Amino acid sequence: MKYIYPVPEDVVSAALSVKEIIESKLPVNSLENRQLLFSCIDLTSLNTTDTFDEIKSMVDKVNKFHQNYPNVPNVAAICVFPATTHVVSENAQINGLGIATVSGGFPASQTTLAVKLFEAKEAVKAGATELDIVIPVGRFLAGDYNTVFNEIHEIKKAIGNIHLKVILETGALKTTEAIWKASNIAMEAGADFIKTSTGKMQPAATLEAMYVMTRAIADFYKATGKKVGIKPAGGISDTETAIKYFAMITNNLGHDWCNNKLFRIGASSLANKLLGNIVNDKSVKYF
Repeated sequence: MKYIYPVPEDVVSAALSVKEIIESKLPVNSLENRQLLFSCIDLTSLNTTDTFDEIKSMVDKVNKFHQNYPNVPNVAAICVFPATTHVVSENAQINGLGIATVSGGFPASQTTLAVKLFEAKEAVKAGATELDIVIPVGRFLAGDYNTVFNEIHEIKKAIGNIHLKVILETGALKTTEAIWKASNIAMEAGADFIKTSTGKMQPAATLEAMYVMTRAIADFYKATGKKVGIKPAGGISDTETAIKYFAMITNNLGHDWCNNKLFRIGASSLANKLLGNIVNDKSVKYF
């Protein structure tokens, strides 16, 4: 694992770095930025009770979005469980819409690599264009970094050009140093995106984790020339909070990452809030 660098001082003191950005470098809560954030949403349904009809209804709303809001960009992707991936792929009609599936024993990642590989391949067969997997957190916390690396590497090799988002479950990692190390392992192993959280445990996304991960991406890009995407997920439920996460992008990664090819937000509850702020109607409940 070549690219596990010493932890920079500003990463060790990430809370202070975040405070400085929020106080003096926060992007404007403008219409343009709200629309950009909306276009980066992974519209998600990951409920035990999800039915095929409910997922199809969500897809239909995305299909008809521009009929209702012709001046607002659509969401970036729809993210679902493996069992409902085919419903999205069979009904989606939007060019470029990502079909994201949580895979690899989501959310606990407590299953074998053989099962993870099978599940990943099945998701691709069902039409997934993006996979969100969780690192084996228990192995990481035990210091077994080779297993963490090898699992990500093998899954990426198995799915080829399908975009792989690797969830670090930062709330379980506890320290900025651990988040830094996990970020670098995931990127070196082949992650196309690194993602904060599953949203299934607390704490989920935090600004401090987002700061560390974006700094790791910036250093990895300088060393390798590869642009890795970033996805905060879990607990981002209003426009003002989303702008703060966007600030970590603008400060640490810059303009090249300000698009849904390299930046996603996993927060479906945010969609209606952002949409209401965009069209100036806070009563909107489209999704």
